[in-house]
Amino acid sequence: MTRTDEPILVLGATGYVGGRLVPLLLERGWRVRAVGRSDRKIAARSWGTHPNLEIVAADALDTAALAAAMQGCRIAFYLIHSIRPGQEDYATLDRRIAYSTVRAAREAGVEWIIHFTGLGNPAHLSRQLQARYEVGEILGLGGATVTQLRAPLVLGAGGASFEMIRAFCGYLRVMFAPRWMDTRCQPIAITNVIQYLAGCLDHPETRGEVYEIGGPDILTWRELFHLYADEAGLPRRLVLVLPLRIHRLSIWWMNLVTPVSVALIRPLIERMRNEVLCRDTRIREIMPQYLLTCREALVAALQEVYRKQVVSSCYDAGSTQLPGWADGSAQAETPVYRDIFSVNLDGSPELAWNVVKRIGGDNGWYFGTFLWQMRGFVDEILGGPGLSRGRRHVDTISLGDHLDFWRVVGVEEPHSLLLKAEMLAPGEAYLEFRIEARPDGSTDLRMIPSFLPRGFWGKLYWSLIAPSHVLLFRSMLQQMAKAAKARIISGPSRIAVG
Repeated sequence: MTRTDEPILVLGATGYVGGRLVPLLLERGWRVRAVGRSDRKIAARSWGTHPNLEIVAADALDTAALAAAMQGCRIAFYLIHSIRPGQEDYATLDRRIAYSTVRAAREAGVEWIIHFTGLGNPAHLSRQLQARYEVGEILGLGGATVTQLRAPLVLGAGGASFEMIRAFCGYLRVMFAPRWMDTRCQPIAITNVIQYLAGCLDHPETRGEVYEIGGPDILTWRELFHLYADEAGLPRRLVLVLPLRIHRLSIWWMNLVTPVSVALIRPLIERMRNEVLCRDTRIREIMPQYLLTCREALVAALQEVYRKQVVSSCYDAGSTQLPGWADGSAQAETPVYRDIFSVNLDGSPELAWNVVKRIGGDNGWYFGTFLWQMRGFVDEILGGPGLSRGRRHVDTISLGDHLDFWRVVGVEEPHSLLLKAEMLAPGEAYLEFRIEARPDGSTDLRMIPSFLPRGFWGKLYWSLIAPSHVLLFRSMLQQMAKAAKARIISGPSRIAVG
């Protein structure tokens, strides 16, 4: 097929790999149809308005909607995975999504599916990789030819492995680690991964094959950590390997000292316990390319971080869908708790927005830094993301962005910002910043926390934290006004409670 024929379908377009593959395909002249649960989240990407891009909203579990999204496509990239915070039985969900995709692909006439996943040790496959391998088998049940690319470990800015290494080395001068620190691995740069994926389109001989893709270096995790510290300009880290596997303790410890959640840490640690090396290098002859060394991959990743130009991240996989009670389209089954705090400023809405859009990350939350840090610390202990994952950009914000332990689920410059909590809590929590211009030329800046409790514990949780809102949010509004250099006409005050 030529690049002007029917579009190439990409499932998982806003994920870590998909977020880098789509712009490469567009750059090479392919027409691309990106499918996701939120078309707004796709459109918010830097490549979301490309003339060769089609955006279709469809849930992968909705077979009918997925089949409609696939119409007219003969080739599809399958980059979906179900591992995300709060998802325990990801293997079952992986199978459900795969079967839904197979039925939809058969109905739509998809002929070729390209599947990217991890590579494991055949003798000791982790639960996660067992599920991913099974997905590859399921995808072939509908008649489409399936090509599988399997990587031992992917190195790139925003990737789970890189973020774990970056945080671990950044926080600790002395690292206690189990025996897997001396396990050998074969990392591959994310740049090389997407080159292989996109290259399959130009090499029909890859149809129906399974390829192992790895980089040129084979080294231990200890050596990889030292390599990162060297390139990041950090003092050499002392790694003390304990004569124990302490698998569960490793997961808890990594989650505590890194911004990567347990949902991503667990499968990563499971894979680190066993040596994973590529035994098959056929793809290097089919698609020759320069393979970055581990040092070069780390340098490229650090450059993305330093320039604040991280193209995609493992933190991007968060839903931006709103329940009916949050968007006002339906009533919640149980009462929703809500507070409204407001301050009236002498200035334009843009003045207030410039402060609101910079909240979180390195800029902090303007007041109560210790309280926010304590909440983030508790969240990390319980297995949540905590505050350490920060935000994508310092002074711009887009739909779907991660913002500490929040997700941006609504943004309308310069009037509103809606955040959905991804911290662990017994209920659904949202925080809205609303900016309204008054006829007299002044501006109202409001903070509106809302919470839908789950059962008794959810109600108890709200009753415990609600009293702190008066101090925290009123003081935050006062400091935000100061940061905006706007005179306060009235407030901050609590104008409603529910």
